[in-house]
Amino acid sequence: MSPSFSQLGLSPEALEALRRARFTQPTPIQVRAIPPALEGKDVIGCAATGTGKTAAYVLPLVERFAGREGTHGLVLAPTRELVQQIAEPVRFFSEPRGLTHAVVIGGEDMAAQVEALKQQPSFVIATPGRLVDLMETGAATFPRLEALVLDEADRMLDMGFLPQIERILAALPRRRQTLLFSATLGPDVTRFARERLRAPVRVEVTRSGTPAERAEQRLYRVKPEEKTPLLLALLASDEATALVFTRTKERADKVHRALQRAGHRCAVLHADRTQNQRKQAMDGFRKGTYRCLVATDIAARGLDVEDVGHVINYDLPHAPEDYVHRIGRTARAEASGVASTFATSKDDPMLARIERIMRAKIPRVPVPREDAVFKAEWEQLLAAQRDPGPPQKDHGVPKRALGQAPGRHARTHKRRPPSGSGHSS
Repeated sequence: MSPSFSQLGLSPEALEALRRARFTQPTPIQVRAIPPALEGKDVIGCAATGTGKTAAYVLPLVERFAGREGTHGLVLAPTRELVQQIAEPVRFFSEPRGLTHAVVIGGEDMAAQVEALKQQPSFVIATPGRLVDLMETGAATFPRLEALVLDEADRMLDMGFLPQIERILAALPRRRQTLLFSATLGPDVTRFARERLRAPVRVEVTRSGTPAERAEQRLYRVKPEEKTPLLLALLASDEATALVFTRTKERADKVHRALQRAGHRCAVLHADRTQNQRKQAMDGFRKGTYRCLVATDIAARGLDVEDVGHVINYDLPHAPEDYVHRIGRTARAEASGVASTFATSKDDPMLARIERIMRAKIPRVPVPREDAVFKAEWEQLLAAQRDPGPPQKDHGVPKRALGQAPGRHARTHKRRPPSGSGHSS
């Protein structure tokens, strides 16, 4: 029989908060991480996305800091969206205990964040870049800090945040608790933990690289031009919400436009969107205003969206670990869902790396080329290739003024003489 929350050393106040949150049974990561975290020990926690990592560190820290003043806890996360998501359980569990928090992220009013830090909130939840900016102005100091949390630590290292993290660590008290949580523990994180954590308790409830168990995975071998017809065919086959991942911002915008043309309610999420646009997209997807969200990997880590029925990898990710995080957006908590991946022949090396870290083959399924929606989109694509339409105005006409020097490209790429012109050197 699995333990209950009452057996983990939590106070009656914490148990009441869990009851209000309708948390009935602790997840494996919570069972194993909460007791050592309550004791003030360093912890390395590895569990698949969607298994309750956030509560595994928020609950013990709220217990330890209740009734005390000053900033005692700092949580670092790689993206603004993840920081804002973490802030919600921090608020829910800490406010009834008289604790406060501040969110420190880029894209928001820095002056307001400076004012929030002056109030000495119990918790600061931040992205590394903005926090370093505030530390350099003297607005963020942590003389009484007792606990540091690194959430999605591997992603922070992947994104190049190590210099900022080092700068932050140098400014924190040496005697502190460090809690490191992630869905994967690669060599960079393992090395970082070895150098920065003190005798940590290692809690690995699933092997690093394990995908969400209840996600039904499917792999479609396609030609590049078949991706959009296949995407539209899959969306037409059911009414499930869909999170569509692309490798680049430009591709995300292109797929977003294709879905809009097909009549789907959709939003797009990538780094070139403003903070307000990103929040609007996420909120609209959570509330059901949008059925589809097209995103780059900025959205792959830790974002908590209930009932994502279908994750679609329009493109394979840049890193194999990101595949695990992408498909973890479906089958969160007790839900189940489908994860479909589109792979071309050029993707074979990355596909092999993904299957190697998962220690399993992704089941291959046939592309539904006879599906009516697929065929209609395919025919439209072929028709567009046969007749691209009238040339744009001024097509082929030089844009430079008469007598203006040629640009760098024209200077370095000399125009070749037409074949058969009789030109000789």
